[in-house]
Amino acid sequence: MHELIAKRAVEVVALLRGGEISPLDALAALESRIAEVDGEINALPTLCSERARAVIAKRDFRASVLGGLPVAIKDLEDVAGVRTTYGSKLFENHVPETSDLLVLRIEEQGGVVYAKSNTPEFGSGANTFNDVFGATRNPYGRELSAGGSSGGAAAALASGCAWLAQGSDLGGSLRTPASFCGVASLRPSPGLIASSPGGRPFDVYGQKGPMARDLGDLALFADAMAGASSLTGLAKPHAGDEFRAAAAAPRRPVRVAFSPDLGFGETSPEVVAVVTAAVEGLERDGIAVERAHPDLSAADRAFDVPRALGYALSHGADLEQNRDLIKPENVWNIEYGLSLTNAEILDSMAAQGEIFVGAVEFMHDFDLLVCPASIHLPYPVEERYPGFSAGVPYSDYYRWLRLVYAITATTLPVITLPCGLSESGLPVGVQLVGKAHGEINLFAHAAHLEHLFAFKPLLDSGQS
Repeated sequence: MHELIAKRAVEVVALLRGGEISPLDALAALESRIAEVDGEINALPTLCSERARAVIAKRDFRASVLGGLPVAIKDLEDVAGVRTTYGSKLFENHVPETSDLLVLRIEEQGGVVYAKSNTPEFGSGANTFNDVFGATRNPYGRELSAGGSSGGAAAALASGCAWLAQGSDLGGSLRTPASFCGVASLRPSPGLIASSPGGRPFDVYGQKGPMARDLGDLALFADAMAGASSLTGLAKPHAGDEFRAAAAAPRRPVRVAFSPDLGFGETSPEVVAVVTAAVEGLERDGIAVERAHPDLSAADRAFDVPRALGYALSHGADLEQNRDLIKPENVWNIEYGLSLTNAEILDSMAAQGEIFVGAVEFMHDFDLLVCPASIHLPYPVEERYPGFSAGVPYSDYYRWLRLVYAITATTLPVITLPCGLSESGLPVGVQLVGKAHGEINLFAHAAHLEHLFAFKPLLDSGQS
């Protein structure tokens, strides 16, 4: 393994900005690592090294935030001149002419796109597989799922095929793969990270965000990604280095709420054991921990309808013309959206307001809400979704994600960090939920907890 690969992103960026290595050196190290391990993992099925070299040749990156660091982009985001499939046979040969606003932002901040990370079709489902590129496998066990829909991004980080990787999250697509692969992610507040709005400029549920191997690297990428755009419906100003500054100044939270299941009663004993042990470490550190959570009983009503409407808006025409090329779960998703009644939409809107208000009021008394990022450990990659082989119908295929999509419905910011390993050696992650629009404090508190968790990344453990 090349000596650069195990280094943190912040370390590599320091070398780049100091002129000790070049972006071409960093790119070559990644290309070597990808050739070594990604044939088995399948995290980065599309490489664009020649485009990356052309970009590098045109610019001095040393004064930029990312310094010319190669970054991976999820295959749901357009990158000009690079094959972008959205994980779908419908777009198997699609090459966009323009890049997503977020990609442009990352490039402006000194990131060099070198690869597209694998994703399930249209980002649907928490197991990363599709009919274009096949399945992404977990670096902790090749027979296991890497999670989804940012599974390619998470697996690339854990295996050393990326230092930073962009992801996105509607119903846990940043958080589940982060937990399954032992890496970190930020699901931001609406408006913090701008991207091309498509037909939903005011969507608050679907968010794009950074993934990294640790919190300091996550803060670096979050600073590079955040910032307002006049081309988006939701926008929030951002000071250039505020997340890095917060992560560099860890602060002990005073009062933390902890729930192993958010009241849904679905979390597996293996996950509960690891997360509970991590939370007991917070108590030993002098943090007041209270078993509590906001009332999220309306989460299904608040989440299901806007999710389904999004599928209908984005892919209704595709269903009409190319049903046979769309995976069955997405056929159901789209048809559900097209069938919604006025009464169902009104009821969902009321539930959304109820959950938001209740969650904001609940967080008034706590610095953080801590809960698992997945109800169970990574499952076999051949299983389309948990319970598929046992006959769980498509209409219920994402119900095991309540623990994450209930938090989506609050719109509160979430950092996911690995907090330990199961008895079988598989990573377990926690959601650290902050106050509304409270990313700066969230990074500071997460930095303190990361130190307490003392999780050892896969690349440092000798297993990779």
